[in-house]
Amino acid sequence: MGIFEAVILGLVQGLTEFLPISSSAHLRIVGELFPSLGDPGVTFTAVVQIGTELAVIAYFRHDIWRILKAWFNALPFGPWKDRSPEDPQDARMGWIVIIGTLPIVVLGLFLEDAIDSVFRNLYLTALMLALFAVFLGLADRFGKQRKSLENLTFKDGLTLGFAQAMALVPGVSRSGGTITIGLLLGYTREAAARVSFLLAIPAVLGSGFYRLITDDGTGPQAGAMPTLVATVVSFIVGYIVIVWFLKLISTKSYLPFVIYRLLLAAAVVGLLLAGVLSAQ
Repeated sequence: MGIFEAVILGLVQGLTEFLPISSSAHLRIVGELFPSLGDPGVTFTAVVQIGTELAVIAYFRHDIWRILKAWFNALPFGPWKDRSPEDPQDARMGWIVIIGTLPIVVLGLFLEDAIDSVFRNLYLTALMLALFAVFLGLADRFGKQRKSLENLTFKDGLTLGFAQAMALVPGVSRSGGTITIGLLLGYTREAAARVSFLLAIPAVLGSGFYRLITDDGTGPQAGAMPTLVATVVSFIVGYIVIVWFLKLISTKSYLPFVIYRLLLAAAVVGLLLAGVLSAQ
């Protein structure tokens, strides 16, 4: 992988990570469009996603610090024992993020071989793009959208965690899965998006560093410098997208993303049948 390809893939990652359109699917598809590149691989995808999660940390730094401080102060042991958190709700959010992260950790380890192979089939990616476009559209249309983050329960957090885990299959979308289920549970568009961002932090950072440590060099290799360049680009672009996306969903529906997903799914199938893309 050259620097030019790395910049393109970094742009793709930054533009698509927080939108309900699946960044992993886009990296998989765009990689295939470069004759000399092909599938950039699970390790490259996981590491580049660290860049966009660092953008989340930068944007939500005050919220994250407040949640962490309240969570530590609520622990019943250690130097924080018997301290009362300034905001019990923030402490509860810390536990919800932990609980909501468990499904993707367990399923990610259990399904690791499938994630590296079967799940990256582009026909499956196209199917997930189309199927979850329909789910998102229905959730946005019929979800009550009355609940805020203050109403988030441990049960809902675990449910959203399983929704996030569905994104182990490219085409589902981490944000799309959690936002869809969040809307079906009755949360507002902004609340569903915010909890999606918070849940993704430990999951994506953990996945990225795990892949760095365990990569045995047998899969597609992008190289250290191109991966670093793509990660930096994804951070910069991702931060800009967060600001724009949160403003957009406060007043607009998800219909444009639903239409885009359906069109992209159709385009992928067409390119596969034409032999332009390779399914596996």
